[in-house]
Amino acid sequence: MNNSIPIFDEPTNEPVLNYEPESKERKNLIQKLKELKNKELEIPIIIGGKEVKTGNIGKCVMPHEHNYILAYYHKAGEKEVQLAIENSLKARKIWDEFSWVDRISIFKKAADLLSTKWRSTLNAATMLCQSKNAYQAEIDAACELTDFFRFNSYYATKIYLDQPKSVEGVWNRMEYRPLEGFIFAVTPFNFTSISGNLPTAPAIMGNTSLWKPASSAVYSAYFVIKLLQEAGLPDGVINFIPGDGSKIGDLVLDDPNLAGIHFTGSTSTFQNMWKKIGNNIDKYKSYPRIVGETGGKDFVVAHESANINVLVSALIRGAFEYQGQKCSAVSRAYIPRNIWAQVKNKLIEDLKDIKIGSPEDFSNFMNAVIDKKAFDKITSYIEYAKNGHDSEIIFGGNYDDSIGYFIEPTVILTNNPKSKTMQEEIFGPVLTVYVYDPSDFEKILKLCDETSPYGLTGAIISQDRDAIIKAERELANAAGNFYINDKPTGAVVGQQPFGGSRASGTNDKAGTIINLLRWVSARAIKENFVPAEDFRYPFMKEE
Repeated sequence: MNNSIPIFDEPTNEPVLNYEPESKERKNLIQKLKELKNKELEIPIIIGGKEVKTGNIGKCVMPHEHNYILAYYHKAGEKEVQLAIENSLKARKIWDEFSWVDRISIFKKAADLLSTKWRSTLNAATMLCQSKNAYQAEIDAACELTDFFRFNSYYATKIYLDQPKSVEGVWNRMEYRPLEGFIFAVTPFNFTSISGNLPTAPAIMGNTSLWKPASSAVYSAYFVIKLLQEAGLPDGVINFIPGDGSKIGDLVLDDPNLAGIHFTGSTSTFQNMWKKIGNNIDKYKSYPRIVGETGGKDFVVAHESANINVLVSALIRGAFEYQGQKCSAVSRAYIPRNIWAQVKNKLIEDLKDIKIGSPEDFSNFMNAVIDKKAFDKITSYIEYAKNGHDSEIIFGGNYDDSIGYFIEPTVILTNNPKSKTMQEEIFGPVLTVYVYDPSDFEKILKLCDETSPYGLTGAIISQDRDAIIKAERELANAAGNFYINDKPTGAVVGQQPFGGSRASGTNDKAGTIINLLRWVSARAIKENFVPAEDFRYPFMKEE
C-alpha cells in the first residue's frame, strides 16, 4: 500500500558533454556508431508489448549515405491500428490504477537510463538516422529527452499539489484525471527528444498513447520505445505504430475514443487533422484536446547598434545548425544598411570555414538534409533565387544528392521584403537577408510582424535598450519564443518553454505545466462533514 507523499526536488538540466578528442564519451560514441552501422535491424510494430510484423516494409536509411540501409521496419495497416486502439483502451484501465508515484518512477528511471547506459545508443541512432553531428545529437537525444522525462515528472507533482481551499466542515479536493480515451502522438523527424516527449507527456499524466513516428525517424524512435520498456513502462501504455501517415491518421481520427492529439509537424497536416476532427465532432465521446507545434518563418532583426560578431554568430548558428531543419531556425534577417558591409564580409568569411559531410566525421559542422523530398523542396527555392526573382545568392547555392542529400549553406540577398523566400517556410539551410535604411527601424518591426503567417521564434540583436524595448513590444505576437542578443534556436526545457502561435501551433509550451494540463480532466470533490438536515434557510423564518 503506497500511502506516502514523496517530495521531488526541481530537476537540473542534464549536462551537455563536449565530445572532445580522446574523451571517454567520444570513444563510446564512435564505438556505438560502428556497432549500429554493422547491425541491420528489423523493426516491428509494438502493440500491447508484443512485436507485430506485417510484411509491408519500409526502409531506414542514412541521409548522408542514402544507399546505406540501417533497418527495415514493418508498417501498420488498418488491422494493426484497430488492435493498437483496443490495447490502448485496455491498458488505460490498468495504467489508471497506478499511483502517480509509480507512474513517475518509471519516467525518472528512463531519464537515468538515458543519461547513462542508453546515452551513446540514442545519440548514435540520431546521428545515423537523422544526420546530426555529435553535438546536435547530444543536446537533442540525450539531454533534452532526459530533461523532458525529469521536468514533466516534476511538473506533474506540482499539478497534483494544486488543491482548492476548504472551509470549516468541508473538505474540498481536486482530482486530475487522465482523459477518457487515448492520445494520438504524431512525431517529427528532426528531434528525437520531441519524438519521445509527445507520447510520454500524456502518459505521465495517466493517459495511453498511440505513437506514429515520422517515417524518416523510425530508427531512433524504436530505440526510445525499447528504453521505455527497460524502464518498466507497462505493455500497451504506448503502442508503437509506424506507417503511412494519411492511412493511419484517417483510421485513428475516425475512432470515437480519440481523446487528444499531440502533434509536431507541418502546418498543412495539422490543419487537415483539425478539420477532420471538426467534421467528426459529434461522434467523439469527449471533445479531443488538440495540441500542436507546426511551422515557422523565424527572424533576426538587427539594429544599427548590433555587435557584428554576435549578429553573425546568431545568423550562422541559427540558420545552419542541423541544416536549418529546426522549426526555430533563422530563415529571414533584416539588417541595417550602415552595418551591412561589415556583416556581409564577416558572414561570408565564417561560412567559408564550414565543412559539410557525414556526422561520423566530427569536424563537419553541417550534414545532410533528411530525404529526397526535402532536398528537392529546398533546392527549388535556391533555383528560384538563381533565376533572379528580386534576389541574388551571395553565398552557397550548390547541392549534390549523388551520395547523400547535401546542400551548401545558402545566403540570399533580396530587395523585396515580401519575396517568396522571405515568407514561405523552407526548412533547410537557406537564409534570406533584406537590407533596410536604419532610420526605418520601427517600420521594419511592423514589416517583420506582418510578413509571415507564423509566430514561432525570433530575435533582436541590439546594444540599444530603447530599440530592444520597441522590438519586444512590436513583435509580441510574432514569436512565442523571443530572444535578445542570441540566436532564436536551442530552447532548453525548464528555461525557455517552447512553442508559438498563429500558424505555428497552439503554443502549449512543451515541457511545462501548461502542456501537461492539456492531458488531464479535473474533477472537483466536495465532502461535507456537517451536512444540512433541513431544507429551510434562516431568512425564511417569520418575524
